[in-house]
Amino acid sequence: MPSSLPDGDPAPTDGRLPESALSTLGRTPFGFYVHVPFCTTRCGYCDFNTYTAQELGQGAGSVSQGTYADTVIAEIRMAREILPASTPPVSTVFVGGGTPTLLPAEHLALILREIDAQFGIAPGAEITTEANPETVSQAYLEHLRAAGFTRLSIGMQSAAAHVLQVLDRVHTPGRAQQAVAEARAAGFEHINLDLIYGSPKETDADWQLSLDSAIAAGPDHVSAYALIVEEGTALARQVARGIVPAPDDDVLADRYVQADETLRRAGFDWYEVSNWARTPAAQCAHNMLYWRNHNWWGIGPGAHSHVGGVRWWNVKHPASYAQRLAEAVSPAAGRETLGPDSRLMEHNMLPVRLREGIGISELSQQGLIRAQEAVGRQLIDRQMWDLGRIVLTQRGRLLADAVVRDLVA
Repeated sequence: MPSSLPDGDPAPTDGRLPESALSTLGRTPFGFYVHVPFCTTRCGYCDFNTYTAQELGQGAGSVSQGTYADTVIAEIRMAREILPASTPPVSTVFVGGGTPTLLPAEHLALILREIDAQFGIAPGAEITTEANPETVSQAYLEHLRAAGFTRLSIGMQSAAAHVLQVLDRVHTPGRAQQAVAEARAAGFEHINLDLIYGSPKETDADWQLSLDSAIAAGPDHVSAYALIVEEGTALARQVARGIVPAPDDDVLADRYVQADETLRRAGFDWYEVSNWARTPAAQCAHNMLYWRNHNWWGIGPGAHSHVGGVRWWNVKHPASYAQRLAEAVSPAAGRETLGPDSRLMEHNMLPVRLREGIGISELSQQGLIRAQEAVGRQLIDRQMWDLGRIVLTQRGRLLADAVVRDLVA
């Protein structure tokens, strides 16, 4: 959950949505994102909307992890008042952060029960929480599994000790793999490991060690993201001062290819530019909801939501978020309503990042011309093009953002 918020228009204090947006709710799957903004320490590369205990302070106006679940539940109940009875049962819940597993397992269970009580959780729904390896135990994970969580996403990042140190990660090499084993023993069928490549001082061998270690741990899903130097982070300041080098674009491209080929040999298939799964059932359904431009309500400070072409985002600071809900005022800081052209563009173009791609018929005339050029540059799969689909090649995935911009320009 990035720390910066867009501008947008003022949001109504009661959080009400236009009827035109509400009337579309039954047409697509519906999910919840729950943001937990707490971290033990701040990683130097992270620009997410997160806070350490020291940053939140103590005394009047401070925010307690112990009461955070109650605040979240207040927004869930507000969502129930705003959304119509035609809202479909919840198909995905994703608890992210921050570090959700800093909360007691019973508090995460309370949040999940409230979503079920207010909206109903669909049979077979995907219920995910992120976790840092050092914050969980088998007993903790057993509690989550019993509460209804079905999927665990573990922040491994690297298997090399010196890379973890550069990233300010506090877990030791091997701990993420142990957490996977604990999750399996607790009954989790679906487990993701998050990796980051391109860190300062990381070598080809370090990245291969991370990939091999992740595969050996036995998850059914791996996410791999290039390190991005975000403005305002400690890493950005280190780069600016020449303490560490900025990630090299050519190295990042090589690392991506290394990941794609290693994971493919191990039985993982890419289904989104930065995500690989062993089976279709292992793909992250909640993230697919985003990429297919479906509907979700984002709970928590800084969380973003989308319903029927209306987007809104909550105030950033946990204290402001909690105060608004205590006063029965919507925590939304602003919102925007997408016009027909914008909605059509996003509906068509977000799936370009997916293995399934989009149909050629969904392109404009100008987009079709540029897509033909992209086929010639080996950015779009020629075989899929002949079958009427726009699907990125491995080279195209390296330049995915630029390809998508070309197709919609």
